[in-house]
Amino acid sequence: MKKVAFYTLGCKLNYSETSTISRMFESKGYQKVNFDDSPDIFIINTCSVTENADKKCKKIVKEAKKISPNSYVTIIGCYAQLKPQEISEIKGVDAVLGAAEKFRLIELLDGFAKGHETKVLASEIQEATVFNNAYSMHDRTRTFLKVQDGCNYGCAFCTIPLARGKSRSDTILNIINAAQDIAATDVKEVVLTGVNIGDFGIQEGKRKEKFIDLIKALDEIEGIDRFRISSIEPNLLTNEAIDFVSKSKHFVPHFHIPLQSGNNEILRKMGRRYLRELYEDRISKIKGLMPHCCIGVDIIVGFPGETDEHFLDTYNFLKELPISYLHVFTYSERANTRAVEMENPVPLKIRNERSKMLRILSEKKRRKFYEENLSNTYTVLFEEDIENGMMHGFTENYIRVSAKYDPLLTNELKKVQLLSVNENGTVDVGEPELVYENH
Repeated sequence: MKKVAFYTLGCKLNYSETSTISRMFESKGYQKVNFDDSPDIFIINTCSVTENADKKCKKIVKEAKKISPNSYVTIIGCYAQLKPQEISEIKGVDAVLGAAEKFRLIELLDGFAKGHETKVLASEIQEATVFNNAYSMHDRTRTFLKVQDGCNYGCAFCTIPLARGKSRSDTILNIINAAQDIAATDVKEVVLTGVNIGDFGIQEGKRKEKFIDLIKALDEIEGIDRFRISSIEPNLLTNEAIDFVSKSKHFVPHFHIPLQSGNNEILRKMGRRYLRELYEDRISKIKGLMPHCCIGVDIIVGFPGETDEHFLDTYNFLKELPISYLHVFTYSERANTRAVEMENPVPLKIRNERSKMLRILSEKKRRKFYEENLSNTYTVLFEEDIENGMMHGFTENYIRVSAKYDPLLTNELKKVQLLSVNENGTVDVGEPELVYENH
């Protein structure tokens, strides 16, 4: 029985796909092991959004070869689709598979026998037209369920359409079946993931279903206590969807909505499909219906042509918005994007200074959001996240809490009162009470 280990870089979508591929290996008689457990095969799922994708990939390959010198190393994921030839030249890599090939790697790499040359199996991205369903299992307390892949948007800074292809989705029926399988495993929370999940519903190149119908169908499933929507574009987050979440049985009050810039001139240069007025309207609508709702925001700083005035416009816009935290990305040049050709690049030093300013603002926003919710009672899903005798979990509105470690609390939903923000930036809670268990 050959031993196989997996390593995932990047997003929740990558985690869902790695987990599904690992189950494919197990169903074929391979033994899944930890990275440091002398595997015969390493599968490294890469990301192109993270900076220094090449350095990270090289480092992981080097570590793999240290652990298991005769192992077979396969690279998949977004970076593998974008730069297969470059990866094939990394010492120790045996195979590189693109987006259209990664779910067929057991069949394509036939026994994982080493050859004289690196195998490169990466079709043009236009070939990636099939939707491969995926969800993560046994990796964390919550499950990531893939509902959509690819993107038809052409944002000036982004390589994801080049790495994942056109927008395509699973059917609502298939997703319901997957969610029911997940429910049977005692998972309490499912996070819906994709590249552009608000664009859900395109099958075989045509729009056949809608995101609102998907979340309405999932809300009826028995045995999953929470559904969480991952990142959704502001122009695709409809009033109908916001209204539905505010009244739903299982969808939690937490949205992650990319903004990227709070300045309309920069938004236009980026090729985004909205202006800040629409974004402000979305936030206002959410907070009007769900004052306790957590709202996360993606921001890119240092986009070409972003002046001090543009940046301050973004900073002040965010400062006034009732949001809960920021994910700050420092713009970095990506080959084959429109932005890389644009004039007036922002010096790296200034990009980093702006990132730091927004990260400090994010901490202030998070703390304010936590403090606004103190003395309220929420339901926490406790995780296997233990540090210095304390365990952690998240409320439905994504407040991270700390409680004294108790093995009986793991993967349980408990009602707790939020008492105070501690020195680590999490919230201390009162004695947890059992809410309910799935049977």
